Amino acid sequence: MLSDSLKILMPIFSNLWEIFRVWWWLPLPIVLWWPFSFLWHWWRTDGFLKKTKFILLEIKMPREVLKPMRAMEIIMDGLWQILFDPPGDFFEKHIDGKIILSYSFEIISIDGEPKFFIRIPKSNQDAVEAVIYSQYPEAEISLVDDYTKYIPKDIPNNSWDLWGADYKLSRPNAYPIKTYIKFETEKEPLEEKRIDPLSMLLESLAKTKTGECYWIQIVAQPVRGDVGGCEGIPWLKEGEKIRDELARRTEKKRVQRPLVLEAVDVLVAGEPPGGLKEEKRELIPPEMKLTPGERDVITAVEQKMAKRGFQTSIRFIYLGKKEVFFKAKLRFALSFFSTFVTQNLNALFPYGQPYLTKIKKSWFLPLNFLANRRLYLRKRSIFRKYCLRVHPMFPAKGKWPSSFILNTEELATIFHLPGQRVASAPSIKRIEAKKGEAPPGLPSE
Repeated sequence: MLSDSLKILMPIFSNLWEIFRVWWWLPLPIVLWWPFSFLWHWWRTDGFLKKTKFILLEIKMPREVLKPMRAMEIIMDGLWQILFDPPGDFFEKHIDGKIILSYSFEIISIDGEPKFFIRIPKSNQDAVEAVIYSQYPEAEISLVDDYTKYIPKDIPNNSWDLWGADYKLSRPNAYPIKTYIKFETEKEPLEEKRIDPLSMLLESLAKTKTGECYWIQIVAQPVRGDVGGCEGIPWLKEGEKIRDELARRTEKKRVQRPLVLEAVDVLVAGEPPGGLKEEKRELIPPEMKLTPGERDVITAVEQKMAKRGFQTSIRFIYLGKKEVFFKAKLRFALSFFSTFVTQNLNALFPYGQPYLTKIKKSWFLPLNFLANRRLYLRKRSIFRKYCLRVHPMFPAKGKWPSSFILNTEELATIFHLPGQRVASAPSIKRIEAKKGEAPPGLPSE
């Protein structure tokens, strides 16, 4: 009986084998298309970036700054326009590898001296300087070497150690973080009475010792609200959906009914097929049922959508020589970013695994024996990505929580130049008087 069954099945297996032997390659283009597309775009984009020279500008703070965060918001709006240059056609995007370039706003402390930097494409240097001088005419901008070059590239090693973290938003992009509008900085006529979130950070950075470094980095790429944000969908569309849900606005949906019932509706009631069902109207519209807090959230979401956005990645690194490295100082950055928390809106907090230089114990016990090695690789990874100024998931693209949308107001709140009376740390170097240019008719010899 068994042999008879095998005799029947053998021709079938033989035919299937022949089909597989001849046509095995047919599904390969479909299976390999995604990795090929990823590697192709990575190759072309890498070629495009190698042709672009980036420079690092140091911005020295003036002594008096009347409206630091409002002025920086105007600067951020100008910087958005300078770099926003998306690929115009198929060949620019897929052949030339053109992408929208990004800025890197950096606040660092080396040996107890806080400094402000911005990394930009060299071709845009004049435009960027003009935008900054338009709001900070007393500031001084100078071209400097990349400070990361003076740190050993094999960190962590026997002499140096580090701790770092990437940040993410606690809620979707449309919810804003706490901005300078909430700090009541504009209502105070006297500078010394204003509240500036950067003052706490600069005072903390001024307490670092020789051999210690504290680096905070904000990588920001201009994006349009109606063209895919960091999650591959337009972030304005995402915000409108959230706003409508908060306002309890519901769309009328078509109800699929059997054809027989639709025919009865046409013959008896005279209703057109596939029509919308009338919803029961309430005496009080949904908008009138909102609490004051819900109205504030809707207002905040709409205000964020009204301004230009940047696809943003934020990280910080605390590193230093082992004889002075004190891990508790990582709280400086944690405390700084906690000032932008609003319970009913949004917050910035460390992303956690695997973008935090800390290893959690695993239920799979053999994996715990590799904890030290895994910790070493994470420290190496975050240090390398900081030096390259890339997002945490580089070179991957698409959806990742540690890259999010911040608008110009939110970025200006985190990165701006405070006045001396607000941030009075003695180690902060400021410009007493701006250096003027020589008269045009002055002879050079």
